[in-house]
Amino acid sequence: MGFEKLADLREQLRAQAQQAAPAQPKAAGQAKKRESGKQRESAKKQEPARKREPVDPTVEAIWRLQKQFPLAFPKNPAPKVPLKEGILADAAQHLEALSMTEEQLKQAIAEWCKGSRYWTCLAEDAPRVDLQGQPVGKVTAQQAAYARRQASRRPGGKPRPSKKPAAAQPSAAPTPAAQPSETQPAASQTAETP
Repeated sequence: MGFEKLADLREQLRAQAQQAAPAQPKAAGQAKKRESGKQRESAKKQEPARKREPVDPTVEAIWRLQKQFPLAFPKNPAPKVPLKEGILADAAQHLEALSMTEEQLKQAIAEWCKGSRYWTCLAEDAPRVDLQGQPVGKVTAQQAAYARRQASRRPGGKPRPSKKPAAAQPSAAPTPAAQPSETQPAASQTAETP
C-alpha cells in the first residue's frame, strides 16, 4: 500500500470517527458544552504536533520529487514510468529547489526505482521520461529482461519453495540414493541466480 493510500485511509477513518461521535443531548448543561469547546481547542493545538512526527528522510525526499516533478514521479495509484538513464544528474541540478542534499536525492531515486511497481513499468520499447515527463529514450530488451527477473524475486532474497510438496516424501530418514537427487536441483538453482 502506497503512502498516498495510507494518508487517504487515515483521513477517511478520521471523518468516520467524527461522524460516529454521539451528539450531545440538548439537556446537557452549559458546563459540559464549555468543556467540550476547551477539549476541541486543545485537540486543535495537539493536531499539528501529530503531523510533525519524524518522517524517514527518503520518504520526504520522494514527496518533494513528486511535488516538483509529477509527470516523472506519479503518485499512487498511477503506474510508475521508466525514468531516463542519468536522471540523477538532471535532478541534481534542482537540489536547491527540492531543499535536499545530493545524498538524499540519490537515496530517494534508488528507493523509487526498486520494487515491483517500478519493475513492471519497464517493458520492452516503453518510453523513458525526463523530469518534465517528455520521452527521451526507450527501454531495451535487455533492460526489460532484467526488470522481469527483478520482479520475480521474492522480498528478502529468500529462495522460492520447491514445487514438490514435502509431505510426498516418506517420513523415514532419506536413503543415500535419495540425497543426491535432492541436492542436484538446489545446485542448479544457485547456478541460475547470479
